Amino acid sequence: MSNDTNDTGKPSYSAPALTKGLEVLELLAEANAPLTMKAIADRLGRSKNEIFRMLVALQERRYIERDPETDAFTLTDRLFKLGLHTPTAQDLMTVAMPELSRIAEESRQSPHLVVIHRGFTVVTAAVPGGEDMSLTLRLGYGRLSTDATSGQVILAFQSEAAARKLIDEAELHAPAPIDRVQLGRQLQAIRARGHELHDSRDLVGITDICCPVIGADGNAVASVIIAYINRHIRVSRHQETLAVLKAACARMSTRLSTRVRQQ
Repeated sequence: MSNDTNDTGKPSYSAPALTKGLEVLELLAEANAPLTMKAIADRLGRSKNEIFRMLVALQERRYIERDPETDAFTLTDRLFKLGLHTPTAQDLMTVAMPELSRIAEESRQSPHLVVIHRGFTVVTAAVPGGEDMSLTLRLGYGRLSTDATSGQVILAFQSEAAARKLIDEAELHAPAPIDRVQLGRQLQAIRARGHELHDSRDLVGITDICCPVIGADGNAVASVIIAYINRHIRVSRHQETLAVLKAACARMSTRLSTRVRQQ
């Protein structure tokens, strides 16, 4: 570590190895495709020798992974999992888990807690529901936030500036420019309803039912979505399930605001 003086006359400390590692992580986080060592070195303006040891160290610590066929690197979910241990994330999980269990018990369906991270939705918790079967997504599963029902519900309950920033992050990974006018209409409709309920865009026989979890600042910090399984032998209870979900998300939102005021 070196010690220099910045323009203010105060000591300025630098850690070159740490800086290189952070540059690699930030580059891979913003890239919309895996990058080879040469591509990483070129984009960072560094030699392959400088980057090689850093990539090995990050791979050993499981922050990145290499595709053996292409030799390209991508981020793992390790950074995201570390983020779940921050006080804010822990507050959300502490508040959400009992409610997810209650939703599963009352609705006989599987609720999922979803957040947005770097333009993608991420499933952070799920509780199986159902008497004989359940549909649960794996933890860490995600899609482009602007395309996912759970992501659109979170986006619909943001301030204009916050929504714009989240959409900008999603567009970095989108295969084509996002139609912001059309998306804006969709988000406005979701906000007016206070929820989203429609047939799944991916799975036949599944209905997405989703509500926001609102933080103390009035913006959605997460959403809870149920991939409702429709069955031939039973009448679907979409509205009853929506009522259960809305009540649970309202309780979560209230508890999150209360926890912030008490700190």
